[in-house]
Amino acid sequence: MTQISIIILLATGTGAGFASGLLGVGGAFIMTPVQFEVFTAMGISPDVAIKLSFGTSLMVILPTAASGVWRHHKKGLVWWRAALVMGGCGMAAAYGGATLASYLTGGALTTVFGIVVLAAGAVMLVRRPAESDKEARTNPWLWVAGATPIGLVTGLTGLGGGVLAIPMMVLLLRFRMHNAVATSLAFIMITSIGGIIGYIVNGLGAIGLPAHSLGYIHLETWALLAGTSIGMAQLGARVAHRLPSQRLRYVFVGVTFYIGLRMLGVFG
Repeated sequence: MTQISIIILLATGTGAGFASGLLGVGGAFIMTPVQFEVFTAMGISPDVAIKLSFGTSLMVILPTAASGVWRHHKKGLVWWRAALVMGGCGMAAAYGGATLASYLTGGALTTVFGIVVLAAGAVMLVRRPAESDKEARTNPWLWVAGATPIGLVTGLTGLGGGVLAIPMMVLLLRFRMHNAVATSLAFIMITSIGGIIGYIVNGLGAIGLPAHSLGYIHLETWALLAGTSIGMAQLGARVAHRLPSQRLRYVFVGVTFYIGLRMLGVFG
């Protein structure tokens, strides 16, 4: 790995960690495109590179999300009952998604990634959040119904699930934006475990992996990204507490649109 690649990954971890704490997402929508470019520049085939990017991103998400969750929990914003129910379902589904991803081509996976991120941003832009006087929905079966497909997409695309969980929590379950950000981080922290296991198990012995890989997880890249993202998640969470809900929502939409279009090749 070149010195330039190391600097890029450290900077990417910084941005991903801040976005994680700020927006309640895992940060994979930032880490995945960058890793894909770094891996392909190393001579790794696109099919292997995208799976490495997904698996490594999920491995980074676990400690990064935990860092942000701790900060949000101190503010009393995490709805733990919802996070645990949804996280348990999401974790099982994420393992299945990671297994499915191991059989798909790199082109198909990057396209799915871009479409999913764009769809999440579009839904948040078009749909209006619940009115402030409406109570959040507490039916556990609704939580399960929303979390299971998100978990599947998490494993399939390497996304922590926050880009889908936030719209689901705000628009379907009527969570306030700040509660959705906090609870989403706890949800994806748990869900990512299933995806991590899936990418390790299905990547063991795969052809074309670089040195220091554990299945579809590249340990050197993981260390570089996690080294900067964990601390920055704390800062992002602190900033999130100070932003109005509407502004936080628009920041989320803008970031998802840019990353989705980039993965679809709009920006080259």
